[in-house]
Amino acid sequence: MRFPELIEGRLLKRYKRFLADVRLLDGSEITVHCPNTGAMTGCAEPGSRVWLSTSDNPKRKYAQTWELVETQEGERASIHSAKANALVKEGIEQGVVAELSADTPIKTEVKYGEEGSRIDLLLKTQGQSCFVEIKSVTLKLENGLGVFPDAVTERGRKHLRELINVKNDGHRAVLFFCVQHSGIQCVAPADRIDPKYAETLRQAMAAGVEILAYRVQMDLECIELKDSLPVLDRQP
Repeated sequence: MRFPELIEGRLLKRYKRFLADVRLLDGSEITVHCPNTGAMTGCAEPGSRVWLSTSDNPKRKYAQTWELVETQEGERASIHSAKANALVKEGIEQGVVAELSADTPIKTEVKYGEEGSRIDLLLKTQGQSCFVEIKSVTLKLENGLGVFPDAVTERGRKHLRELINVKNDGHRAVLFFCVQHSGIQCVAPADRIDPKYAETLRQAMAAGVEILAYRVQMDLECIELKDSLPVLDRQP
């Protein structure tokens, strides 16, 4: 997935979840759209280098979207969490994800489940359905450990329950962590942030839900799914 031409700046502050103020290299200050509803811990420090894309849609209130950040450790993260779905879909179609393939076009945002959910990707291989729920991971702790979620998420627990039900119905069920942080080397549930989510994740694993983690490779021109990472069943 290629980026449009990106504009560099320095983050002044992120606020109201969807907004951020940025100082551009020419000294001007603008408000931009922040496409991430999470806590963004470690990825929204004032003074950080950031890169923005620009939309030509005249109906948008804020033309620029925050795409990338350089963390305090000098690593890079993509904070555009919605891109995770497209990155994983692209990776599967290009054969990057060894565990997943599809015989027919991959469907997206398909209604399913007992709790009124939409699955991110629905694959069919040799007649078997495979339900894939995707989560973007950018929270890095010590020793390259990435954890999810970065805030308490009842919605995330609902998705895990839906995957357990899918597996019990005889289909493949996959939770896919798309790691959009260059410093993360392995992934675990965030027991200390949301212990209920972490316990539900372990219940899903025991029920046969597959847990995958792949990191992305990114520069200022493109971002793409690269390779798999280990998944731990609990935070060390």
